[in-house]
Amino acid sequence: MDTPHLSLTFVGTATVLLRWGGLTLLTDPNFLHRGQYAYLGKGLVSRRLTEPAIAVEDLPPLTGVVLSHLHGDHFDRVARRALERSVPIVTTPHAQRRLSRRHGFTAVTGLRTWDDHVLSAGGEQVRVTAAPGRHAPGAVQGLLPPVMGSLLEFGPVGGPVQRTVYVSGDTLNVPELAHLPLRYPHVDLAVLHLGGTTLPGGVVVTMDGVAGADLLQLVEPAAAVPVHFDDYGVFRSPLSDFRAEVERRGLGGVVRYVARGETADLG
Repeated sequence: MDTPHLSLTFVGTATVLLRWGGLTLLTDPNFLHRGQYAYLGKGLVSRRLTEPAIAVEDLPPLTGVVLSHLHGDHFDRVARRALERSVPIVTTPHAQRRLSRRHGFTAVTGLRTWDDHVLSAGGEQVRVTAAPGRHAPGAVQGLLPPVMGSLLEFGPVGGPVQRTVYVSGDTLNVPELAHLPLRYPHVDLAVLHLGGTTLPGGVVVTMDGVAGADLLQLVEPAAAVPVHFDDYGVFRSPLSDFRAEVERRGLGGVVRYVARGETADLG
C-alpha cells in the first residue's frame, strides 16, 4: 500500500489543516473576521487585520483539533460556537478544564509535557505528544495561559511512524526546547509560530524572526512552514524578518512559504 501524502492548508494565524490519508487535523482554530477583536486576557484585546481563508462552516470533517493554548487568537468565539461539541480536542490541561466545564466540549484530552494521545481514522493514526512551550518570560507567564507544542506522528494504525510534524505553539525559544532533537532526531515538517507578539511595556511573548530561525536550526526539519506573523496588531515581527534571517543563515531551501488559502503537498 502506498504511503499517504501529507498536506498543509494555511487558513490564517496559527490555523492550519493537516491531512494524512483519511485523517484531518485542525490546529488552533481562529475564524474571527478582519476588524473583529480577539480577547487575550487581563483586559488586553487585539484587532484582526486579515480574513481567514476558510469559514468555520466550510471545514471538512475533522478527526480532531490540536490546540496549543486557550487564547482568543487560537480558539475564538466563532470556533467555540460552531465546532461540534463532540470533536476530539488535544490540548493543555488548563484548556481542557475550561473547554469541558465551561463550554460543553465532551472529548477534550489535556496533556502534560511529553504525554501523548492517539487519534485515528480511515486506517491511519496520529500520535499527538505535548512538547515544551513557554509563552512569556519570568513573572509575565502568570498573565498568559499555559502553552504546549505538539509532535504529530502519522502512520497506519498499529504500524510504524511514517511522518513526524512539529508544531511549535506560541512559545519563546526557551532552554526546554533543547530536548526536542534528542527525542525526535528526524522531523519531516516544522510549523513555526512567529510574529514577535509584543504586549504593552514591550514584553515579547512569541518568537520573532531571529528566534524562529534559531528554533529551525535546533530542530533541523526537512521542511518548515511559518505561520502566525501578520494577523493581529500585536504581531510586531513581520514574515520578512524571518525570511531575511533564514536566508542569511543559508536555510532558505528548507522553508516553504504557504499563502492563506494555499495547500502545500509535503510528500
